[in-house]
Amino acid sequence: MAEFGCNEHHQNEVINYMRFARSKRLLRLKTVDSCFEELKESRLAEETFTVDEVRDMLDGLHAVVRGEVEMELINTAHTNVLLLRQLFFQAEKYYLRLQADISELENRELLEQVAEFEKTDFKVSDKMNQDSGKAKLAPLNESGVSDLLNKEIAKLQQENDNLKAKLRTLESQAMNVLDEKTKAQRALKDLQKVQGDQQLTAHSKEISCLEDTVAALKEDYERTLTVSAASQKGLQENLVSAKHELLRVQEQLALAEKELDKKFQQTAAYRNMKEILSKKNEQIKDIRKRLHKFPLSDTSRANESPSPSPAAEREVALERRERK
Repeated sequence: MAEFGCNEHHQNEVINYMRFARSKRLLRLKTVDSCFEELKESRLAEETFTVDEVRDMLDGLHAVVRGEVEMELINTAHTNVLLLRQLFFQAEKYYLRLQADISELENRELLEQVAEFEKTDFKVSDKMNQDSGKAKLAPLNESGVSDLLNKEIAKLQQENDNLKAKLRTLESQAMNVLDEKTKAQRALKDLQKVQGDQQLTAHSKEISCLEDTVAALKEDYERTLTVSAASQKGLQENLVSAKHELLRVQEQLALAEKELDKKFQQTAAYRNMKEILSKKNEQIKDIRKRLHKFPLSDTSRANESPSPSPAAEREVALERRERK
């Protein structure tokens, strides 16, 4: 397979993979053949079939064959992925990055060359590789590996030297920064100390002024409290004495009213008026009794004038006076 540009070792690996793929393909073809044979033996026992029966048999066969072909395609894709995984792992050990051109997988010329190789050279390669046994993928030749490793080591050493130089530069810069930081901290401490002394003096003056002000306000407040307490006490005493005086005056007024009523009742005019009123009441009662003995008739009442008699007027006046 020199026309593909592969060496003998890689050619043998390709032959091994093709042998594996051919065995899988033959096994799957046998499975498809068995599906057809099973259909012939189980369903084609009768001489005549209806259209529905034929359609049913074809649908069942189609489903079985489709499943087998799909399974084989999936299995082939997965095995190809595993093969690529092995190749990539070997390449990563030596810091290689492999690339695959997917468009070349549909190259007709290369596919025809593979088919021709499978027909002609494959049988010869089978005889040559019978004694080789099952071998794993081997790494690249030692000369190429050593060259790659030497190049990689030189590259890493160069990068290491560059990093060391950068580290020394950074260390010197860091030391300079630390010195500047130390100087700045010292200057800041000195400045804070000076400012602290000045601020302490100013704060002490302000505090003394505030203490004096607070003391004066406290004295004024205590004085005001004393005056207000004294005035409040005097007002309370005046209020109590005023209440006592008011009660005494009210009691005297009540006694004076009682004495006046008693004196008025003891006067002769009051007694005469009371006697006159009692006599008049007796007269009125006597007159009422007399009037009840002589009642007027209905006709005479109708013919009488609506104006009341003098006796009736007097009687009404007496009743009003008694009510009063």
